Amino acid sequence: MGKFIISKRANEEFQFNLKAGNGQVILTSQGYGSKSSCENGIESVRTNSQDDSKFERNTAKDDRCYFNLKAGNGQIIGTSQMYESENGMDNGIESVKNNASGASVEDETDL
Repeated sequence: MGKFIISKRANEEFQFNLKAGNGQVILTSQGYGSKSSCENGIESVRTNSQDDSKFERNTAKDDRCYFNLKAGNGQIIGTSQMYESENGMDNGIESVKNNASGASVEDETDL
């Protein structure tokens, strides 16, 4: 089962990573000014990841593929890693769909 990891960036912003059951990061959030905003972002991922139309598939300048998960208002909630192929990217999207809704939350900012 997947899990969300809340951490702090060097600039003191909060962020989360969604990790698959194998520990691989499958989605990284934007930076948030508060922990509560970050937690709201996690809830947004849980909701929006179940709707395929919320995934924006992209190709980088180096021809690798990645995706963004967007909220209902069009704002990017999270971005994937880079994939060598569209098939790999599609597998990453499926992994987010499968892991996000039941993922636990680990807060590393309290350590």
